[in-house]
Amino acid sequence: MKTKVILFSACLAVASLSSCTIIKQGEIGVKRSFGKINPKPLMEGARVFNPFTTTIIKLPTRTINMEVRLPLPSKEGLTVQSEVSILYRLVGDYGPKIVENLGKSYEQVVIIPVFRSAVADVSSQYFAKDMHTGQRTLIEKSIKELMMSQLQSRGFVIESVLLKSIVLPPGLTKAIEEKLEAEQDAQRMQFILDKERQEATRRTIEAEGVRDAQKIISEGLSPMLLRFKAIEAFNKLSTSPNAKTIITNGDSPIILNTEDK
Repeated sequence: MKTKVILFSACLAVASLSSCTIIKQGEIGVKRSFGKINPKPLMEGARVFNPFTTTIIKLPTRTINMEVRLPLPSKEGLTVQSEVSILYRLVGDYGPKIVENLGKSYEQVVIIPVFRSAVADVSSQYFAKDMHTGQRTLIEKSIKELMMSQLQSRGFVIESVLLKSIVLPPGLTKAIEEKLEAEQDAQRMQFILDKERQEATRRTIEAEGVRDAQKIISEGLSPMLLRFKAIEAFNKLSTSPNAKTIITNGDSPIILNTEDK
């Protein structure tokens, strides 16, 4: 009986000195015992530990979307307001080192400062209008590559840098709109000129065709052909039932009057 009481008391003591946590999918656990970090990360599952001597720190390994608002300097010295999304993730094997060297506030400690430095270096190489055109993709790619060069060795993967919102200075916006409108007007005028050139070409070809046809006809009307056509006309007149007076020089008939019977 005493043995059972002792075992039961021991179980209660162990239970009171133990705690449990669950590491979910998309997370890793970092175990700290007596202030020392265990270099091996804890994978998903239930973990039992002594809350008086041990702490389990959970870090996300899934993709995180961090949004940052900041002004971007341009090549001509203007300031462009922007909203940027940074898609990044933490490499699980680096979890213990990240906690040991950076702590849980690693976004504020390293990611945001590296991003601010990279985006300033890249945006200052482009004009403000480039951030609102097809150059935006190149700017995003350059920022991502520069961040990766500084963060990859620390255990972070930058998946994408997205310039979601770009607000240009009002004067520059108006200038860009006027330029685009002028380009559209120029394209419209070029279309009209091309159409007129095509129409002029068509008329020239048509006139040349008429001229060539008339030339062929005039060259084909030889004296023998004209005489033959006159004979055909005489034959048709001779079979006509109408009375008529005809004067001819032998080549072509001329009808002076015709009277129906």
